[in-house]
Amino acid sequence: MPHMPWLVVARACLAAGVLVLVACAAPQEPAQRYASVVASPDRAAADRINDQRRKPAEMLAFIGVRPGITALDVSAGRGYTTELLARAVGPAGHVYGQRPPSPAAVRPPPAQPEGLAAPRPPAPEPTIMPTLAERAAKVGNLLAVTRPFEDPAPPEVANGGLDLVTLMFNYHDLGHLGVDRAAMNRAIFRALKPGGLYVIADHSGRAGTGISESGTLHRVEEAFVVREVQDAGFRLLARGDFLRNPQDPRDRNTPEPPMPKDEFVLKFVKP
Repeated sequence: MPHMPWLVVARACLAAGVLVLVACAAPQEPAQRYASVVASPDRAAADRINDQRRKPAEMLAFIGVRPGITALDVSAGRGYTTELLARAVGPAGHVYGQRPPSPAAVRPPPAQPEGLAAPRPPAPEPTIMPTLAERAAKVGNLLAVTRPFEDPAPPEVANGGLDLVTLMFNYHDLGHLGVDRAAMNRAIFRALKPGGLYVIADHSGRAGTGISESGTLHRVEEAFVVREVQDAGFRLLARGDFLRNPQDPRDRNTPEPPMPKDEFVLKFVKP
């Protein structure tokens, strides 16, 4: 019995130590989870190459992707971001990858002038990025959907059924494709729950250019995007600077001298 006070003190210290450890570890858990998603051994080799410029762990952390949520990736393309989101939300979550109905909506590459060398042969199989359909077949909680940009959310989530919407590096394309962006942003606003997030990343255009260089330099002015999205009722919540490059003159599609593009990431919230 004379040792009981020491035992009580020891137990109290042990409990306090555990609480300190838990408190210190808790903020690191999301970062570790995002890193694990990116490091998943069954991700495609082409995606890992894309990781070098896209910084996916930083992007997932900026978005704040949580397990179990329902998300929509607008203009999913071949699904690079869509698959990352599907892995990050876990088996209890769901992610839709939206593409427009007609393949013709994507501008084909210009025809090769006569007299030039023959096109290069296709890249070896390991560097070919999977299609959205292939990703959906591999990742069980990823669903590819065909919807117009102006109404991108499937009916089952079109009225307050989404926690998150992303649009990665394609907002500028909506300009030269003639998309009604105001209608699209309003539809996304309707589809999100109160407090839901709308995250847009794109190649930064110069001040005053708006979306006028969408089909040439493939850029869009950041302030222009903010105005359009806020007009739909969203509030700007945060800006991500992890893809910025202030040295990019932003006057070409591919900067000269060669360098990473200046890219912005915007996070909006539905009040």
